[in-house]
Order: sequence, then structure tokens, then C-alpha cells
Amino acid sequence: MTDTLPPRTADLPAQWNPGEVEAGMYQRWVEAGYFTADASSDRPAFSNVIPPPNVTGSLHIGHAFEHTLIDILVRRRRMQGYETLWLPGMDHASIAVHALVERALAAEGTSRREMGREAFVERTWQWKAEHGGAILAQMRRLGDSVDWSRERFTMDEGLSRAVVTIFKRLYDDGLIYRAERMVNWSPELRSVLSDVEVEHREVEGELVSIKYGSDDAGTSLVVATTRVETMLGDTAVAVHPDDERYKHLVGREIELPLVGRMIPVVADDHVDPSFGTGAVKVTPAHDPNDFEIGRRHELPSLTILDERGVVTAPGPFQGLDRFEARPAVVAALLEQGRIVAEKRPYVHSVGHCSRCRTTVEPRLSLQWFVRVESLAKAAGDAVREGKVAIHPPSLEGRYFAWVDDMHDWCISRQLWWGHRIPVWYGPSGETVCVGPDEQPPAGEGWVQDNDVLDTWFSSGLWPFSTLGWPDETADLRRFYPTSVLVTGYDILFFWVARMMLFGLYAMDGRQPFDVVALHGMVRDKHGKKMSKSFGNAVDPLDWMDAYGSDALRFTLARGANPGTDVPIGEEWVQGSRNFCNKLWNAARFALINGATTAEPLPPAEELSAVDRWLLSRLSALVADVDADYEQFEFAKAAESLYHFVWDDFCDWYVELAKVPLAAGGESARRTRLVLGHALDTVLRLLHPVVPFVTEALWTSLTHGESVVIASWPETDPTRLDPAAEAEFAALRDVVTEVRRFRSEQGLRPSQRVGARLAGLDAAGIAAQEPLVRSLTRLEAPAEEFAPTASLSVRGVRVELDLSGAIDVGAERARLRKDLAAAEKELQAATAKLANTAFIAKAPEPVVAKVRGRLTAAEADMERISGQLDALPAS
Repeated sequence: MTDTLPPRTADLPAQWNPGEVEAGMYQRWVEAGYFTADASSDRPAFSNVIPPPNVTGSLHIGHAFEHTLIDILVRRRRMQGYETLWLPGMDHASIAVHALVERALAAEGTSRREMGREAFVERTWQWKAEHGGAILAQMRRLGDSVDWSRERFTMDEGLSRAVVTIFKRLYDDGLIYRAERMVNWSPELRSVLSDVEVEHREVEGELVSIKYGSDDAGTSLVVATTRVETMLGDTAVAVHPDDERYKHLVGREIELPLVGRMIPVVADDHVDPSFGTGAVKVTPAHDPNDFEIGRRHELPSLTILDERGVVTAPGPFQGLDRFEARPAVVAALLEQGRIVAEKRPYVHSVGHCSRCRTTVEPRLSLQWFVRVESLAKAAGDAVREGKVAIHPPSLEGRYFAWVDDMHDWCISRQLWWGHRIPVWYGPSGETVCVGPDEQPPAGEGWVQDNDVLDTWFSSGLWPFSTLGWPDETADLRRFYPTSVLVTGYDILFFWVARMMLFGLYAMDGRQPFDVVALHGMVRDKHGKKMSKSFGNAVDPLDWMDAYGSDALRFTLARGANPGTDVPIGEEWVQGSRNFCNKLWNAARFALINGATTAEPLPPAEELSAVDRWLLSRLSALVADVDADYEQFEFAKAAESLYHFVWDDFCDWYVELAKVPLAAGGESARRTRLVLGHALDTVLRLLHPVVPFVTEALWTSLTHGESVVIASWPETDPTRLDPAAEAEFAALRDVVTEVRRFRSEQGLRPSQRVGARLAGLDAAGIAAQEPLVRSLTRLEAPAEEFAPTASLSVRGVRVELDLSGAIDVGAERARLRKDLAAAEKELQAATAKLANTAFIAKAPEPVVAKVRGRLTAAEADMERISGQLDALPAS
């Protein structure tokens, strides 16, 4: 058999240029149908639905992170022979779209209310067609291996039918009802907001102390508030039952200032007697805590702000905006002498609408709710009983804290874009819920509810509605329950819990997913939350433009420890780009030198110790990566792959392979096979993380159709070889120490010097002498060999003749200068540690740092003195 093979690098440029090939490569994968799932296949199923991004959105770093992790899992399972379905789609993002479209209408001098509902909805669909879905193209850019033939939208016909179906079932089962409750209200949008759409920010307000009651009647007390205007709706003052200061007032009525209405003093455990005066005003219609106090004491709820945040209470403040009313009420109280203390700044947390940025108003409002008690119990039991696993398990407690104490869920929104509530009201007070296959009531006076459903309602159906529910489709039978949900711990309650509620209910107790794999938030390299306001937000598209999609993906994977936040910086993406380039260059070297997978690997006994070492390390790598992925340890898997490629393969094996390749013959043939098979395996292992560069290299190496559909590597226990690994460790230590010694002696890397090696037999590496000499640039000693320097490592003594190789005088002068600096550092550290006052007063970390300087200086002096002693006589 010939020992030379033609190079196969004609299709590989000298450098990896991702921007030139990624888009075309991805389109070829899609057209080949690699990502399209077959519900009729007999292969085991692995399914995953994408957390649907908003139709308004573009790819941010959090999306890139989450999608990278999902894609790693999907691509690996595909290579393992599973029938994989990763189903893409978008959420209609009711409030976000409303904000954008209404902003556009305002610029045109009109509004949705002027247009009317039908015209506004039509205009919104037009906006969606023109501007929505930019993120889908960006997902392609990242390399998401989703099944585009099954793309869904939460307001498409099928998903809308699913929404109406489950609403009707819940309503008929008594699990949906309408009632007055306290809600988050946006006066700007004139709609309820979900908790996730409310951002709490620290705001500096004014704490105003007001005297209620009458001194003459002996009923006066003082309350403090930052929302003075809401006193117009007070219906009580509350104190703690054990507060002796107010026991004489409990059960009596006192006068409400400005209004003149008599309100009771009630005793309630909610009140903290140590905060402020220990007495609090109670406004049940405008504060969630006050609402609960009102329910316990059967207090009336007086709404004094309308949906726009304008005062409706009769009197001088009627018609004022809430923020105009506040100073007006304070002025009126001052005039009556009711302000008993100076207004003082008070920093407190205030909710703001995440879309319109205005202050959220707690408001009592008639809304639709899901009665969650039985649904939440089922969601908790599913995890407790092992039907659903939460990973990492340490986050189970957070899940239980939410589902075990879940309050009824407000699902109505006063918007027009979204799924309209399928309830009709009749002229005589009738209420009829209409299912998807039913006709609404006919006749004069019947009107449909104006509200739409919370976006989370439809996204809560996502795992099964996207598969065709309520119809019994082939996709639903094949791919439900889904295999794993990868999502952030920050929406464990908002989305994950809701999918659990609806999935278990609609699918007769079958869970929506088998595993919930939670990840953290992406932060900047200092661990700070990314935000445009902080100036540290990054656009992942910029990094993909500069360094390629693979570099971004690899960086994100290397930081992905389960359930923990992920710091990231541009220099780390640069490092991942360097990793891809290193892999590219090593693969080109292998191909140029005839690396091949065309023949099976020779048996172990025919291979060198170095070959057996690499294959042993590779077999262990496959096992480690498999175990890490099964536990969602993406960072550990990526780190193992990085060090094998960079250290074992590129820095060591490729360099060692040059010796047998240059020698030719049978040893060169075996080296080409080992190079080819090792590269094939590592490219397949890397493919889920860095799909583009591995596709280019693997197809050039193997001439296979695509690494996307290649088989996943399996560990080969027969290739594990502790003896070869031990032999290589000795070889590596000798080479590393000789290289270090050469560097310290000022030898150029390419400079060859004569050397005598003794003790190789005892170290077990006598057979590796040619490799040691090749890697350390040591020539066989000449007849007149006279060693001038030596070192020992692993029982191997290396004697070198450095005469004429270096300028001994200059080197001695340099080392003496370094020795003097080390002596000075030693003296300074010693003096500081001898100072008792310093030891007594300095913080322990500072003292420890000085001790470290002392230790380092001692080591430097010993090392430099050794180098001076090793120099030949001048």
C-alpha cells in the first residue's frame, strides 16, 4: 500500500471565513430536509418547542444563548438517530405590538380609538406582515436547526382554535370566572398588565404625614403615605390588634379629612406597628394590601381614579390627573392644618409598564380570571411525583414556592390585538361562552366581550397547540409530551408554570415536557446585568458579523452552567474565533498530509504509544461529553472539547505526528489513519456546538454528505490505554521542562544544540527519544561533546552543550539584574511582615497578599540562582 496520498484541501481556503459560507451552508441544510421531522418514522422521538419570541423582537444575546443550548441538544439527538422536532414560531406579543402600532398612529395624527377596532386590527396584521418576524431570519444566521415547515404563530388559525377550545372547557368546568379584583393597570394603555410586564424601579417620592380624626373627639391619629391623592378613596384606618396606642380607637369611626366621611378604625395583623406611626390608611380599590384588608373587614371599595388615571371623586379634585391631584390634595391638607410633619424624601419601589414606561396604577377592576387551585396542585404534583424533572434540582424549591402559593390568574386585557374573549352578553344580562364550532347568539342586543386574552394564555398552550391540538394529529401522538424545555429561570413562573397548568389539564394528565432545563441570564464580563441604560448591552449580530456564528455559540456554551448566570465579553468571543481557526489549521495540516478515514484503524498493538495515547484520550472524551450533555452541563462539555482540540490534538499530537509523517513508510500510513479518525470523531463531537466550521472540515475529510446527519461518536473502551497515557505523560513532562529550560537560557526556539539524554529507559520513554529530540531541538552529541548545562526531570538527565549558543556575558548580566530585583522584593516583603503594627492593623487579605509576594520572591531567587549556576563559564 502506498504511503503517500494526494492532499484534499482544494475545497478548503487557507483561512476560515465564516461570513462567506454560513448562509449558503444553512440554506443547503434546510433544502436537504435535514431539519424536517417525520411523524411516521419508527425512530425514537426527541421534540422541543422553541420558547416563542415576540413578533416584534430581534435576536438579543439572551435569545442567542438559549437557542445555542437547544440547538446543541437537538443536533446531538439527531446524530444519535432520533426523529428530532424543534418547532419554531412566534408570539403575537399583544402589548408590545399595541405600543408600536399606536406610536405609529400617533405620528400620523390618529389613534386606535379614532380608527375603530376592525380597522386597527387590520392595520396591525399589516404591520406584522411588513415588520414582524425579523428574528426568524436571525435564527437562521445563528444556525438553529428548526423545522421551518412547522412554523407556528400564536394567532394563526389552528392556535386560535386551540385558545377558544380550552377557554370554553375551562369555563364549562368552572375554572374561568369574572370578578372584581386588584390588578396592575396601565393608564397609558388603559389595560391590565401581567406581572412580567411590570418593572419595579426605586423612585424617590415624598412621605406625607396626615392627621385623621379629631382632637376634640379624642379620635385623632396620624398616617403616612406617598400617594396622598388616594386618600379620597379611603374607607378605613388599620392598626395592629396588639398596639396599645390605638386600642381605644378600634371599632370607632373617625373623620376622613377633606372628604368629611366617617370611616372605621379596624384591627388587622397585616399592619406593622413598628413602621411609621403604626396606623395605615386603607384604600381597598387602589392598593393590593388594602384590598385584602378590605375583604377581611367587609369594607366598601371606592374607585376614585378612572382608566386614564384621572380623579373621579366628586369635589374640587375631580378631573385632575393623578399626578396633578397629588400636590393639590397636599395643598388642601396644609390649608386645613392636617399636615403634621415636614414632607420628607422617601425611596420606594414603584411598578412601571415595561412598554410605555409609565407608572402602573393598582386598580380594582372587573376582569376574567383562571381559578388555579386544582390546576396548580396538579402542576406541583407532576414534579413531586417525578413526571417532570427540573434541572438543576436546586431550583425545584423556587418552582414549588410559586405553584403552591399561586393566586388566581387575571387573563383579560383591554386591548384589541390578540385572542378576543369568546363570551357574549345578552340584552337581559345573559352570559354565553361560545366554543370554536358553535355559533354566537343571534338577535338584537347581543355583544361580544371587548377584551382579549393575556398573551401568556395562548403561549401556555404552546407545547400541544403547535402540534395540532385539539385535533388528534400524527404530530401530537408522536411528539407529545415534548422531551425537554430549555428556558430561563426568570420565566419559571410566568411561562413554565402556565404550560404545566394547561398541559396537564388539556392532555388528561400528560405533562407538556419530561424535563425543564433551566439556564441563567447573560451578563457582561463583570457580572453586571446587560441593559441599554447601563451602556453594556451587546448585539449578538455584531459579534457574528465580526467573528462568525460558531465563535459566538462556542463562547455561550462554555459559560452555560445549569441554572447560573453567564458572563460574556467580546474578547472571549475573539478567543472562540481563535479556537475555530486553530481547528481549521490543524485540519488543513492533516488533510495536506493525507489524513483519511477510508480504512479502519489498525489494532492497538500495531500503533505507537503516542497514537494509542491520543485514541485513549479521545475515547475518554466521548464518554465525558456524553455524560455532560445528559446532565445539561454544556460548559463542562465545551471545556473538555476545547482542551482536547487545543492541547492534546493541536499542540501535541499534530506536532508529534510530523516525525512519522516525514519518515514515510508504514508508520506514516498509520499516523494518517489516526489523524483522520481522531479528526472525524472530534468534528462530530464539536458539530452541535460549532456546526458551520465542522461541516466544512468533516465533508472535506470524509467526503460524506453532511456532518448534520452523521452518526454520533460512541466511546470505545478497548481504546482506553492507561499505560500509553502514562508513557505520554512522561514524554510531555520531559519535553515541557526542556523547552522551559531552553527559554530561560535565552535559546531561540529554532536553535539546535547538542545534548545527551540519560535515564530514558528508567522513565519508560526510551522509544520516544526521536520525538523528544525533535520537539526540543536537541541534536545527538558530537564526539567532542562537552556539556555546559544540565537539568533533570522524571529521572531523565539532560546534559546540553551551550557553548557558542548564547552570549553568556549578556545572559549573566540579565539574570543578575533579575536576581537583584527579586532580592529587593524579598527584603520589602520581609520588612513589612516583621512590622507588628502592620500585621495587627492590616486586613487579612492584604497580609496574605504580602506573604504571597514573599513566597514568590523566594521562588524567583532560587530559580534565577539555578539559571546562573547552569550558565557555562565565560
